Amino acid sequence: MIVNVGGRTDIVNYYSEWLINRINEGFAYSRNPLFPDNVSKISLKAEDVDCLMFCSKNYKPMLKYMEEINKKYKIICHYTITAYDKDIEPNVPSIDESINTLIELSKIVGKEKILWRYDPILLTKKYTVEKHIETFEYMAKKIAPYIQRCVFSFVEMYKKLEYNMPEIISFTNEDKKKILKNIGEIGKKYNFYIQTCGTDENYEQYGIHISGCTTAEILKQANKVEYKKIKGKGMRKGCHCIPSRDIGAYDTCPNGCKYCYANKRPELAIENIKLHDQKSPLLIGKLKETDKITEAKIEHLIIKDTGEQLSIL
Repeated sequence: MIVNVGGRTDIVNYYSEWLINRINEGFAYSRNPLFPDNVSKISLKAEDVDCLMFCSKNYKPMLKYMEEINKKYKIICHYTITAYDKDIEPNVPSIDESINTLIELSKIVGKEKILWRYDPILLTKKYTVEKHIETFEYMAKKIAPYIQRCVFSFVEMYKKLEYNMPEIISFTNEDKKKILKNIGEIGKKYNFYIQTCGTDENYEQYGIHISGCTTAEILKQANKVEYKKIKGKGMRKGCHCIPSRDIGAYDTCPNGCKYCYANKRPELAIENIKLHDQKSPLLIGKLKETDKITEAKIEHLIIKDTGEQLSIL
């Protein structure tokens, strides 16, 4: 079983103490987003978890715990650092702060367990094609020695985004080609692997590989373990990721990113976080009398321990 720590909200940044309490107690409760009276009890015992999959824009609150977590579990760490300032990501640390934290994290867990996420790429009058290329290289030069892989994607124009970000400018084919060509060349220059996320588009001509952001191959390279090559059910088109169980909750991330798919609106996240209790098995609130608790099925996805470091370059 892969446990997702960051698919619905930024647990690492805002709920790290809760997560440590859950790890110590060996389980967490997770509400079904569509049927909220249905609650899954998800084991966090090391013998039940094939990988803890982290995703965050700020690992600083978790740094003091990561060495022990890395010893106890197989892990993968997605670290999102983009070109955007407070106008788009109001509560996310600055680029340089984030880079410094990534470097600290890499020194603790090893660069093979860190995926730098530069996504989503979107255009405005401020964040032009040239701005993305310039910022991407600035980051790559500093980050490259501490990662082996970079994941990127172009923004998906869903309906809510049109309302939240009317300033977005649509990509032309030439815009995309220029970005692809340059980030492919930057990846080659600084010797790290670049891949897509959430698309079936083929950008191999630019030196950019096709992949999901958390596939059996990625987990194998990070943890020296062979995983089953299966795709999660109900994933969006173009997603090739391995199935996982999420212990987070939507509408609970105070980062306030304008492009966020996990919050209906930022104000709702601020209200919901007031219901958070570090000692509750649920991320937000407590169990209700009407809740139906079901033990999550533990399906192991590890085939064998390869016992060797695997290179992707």
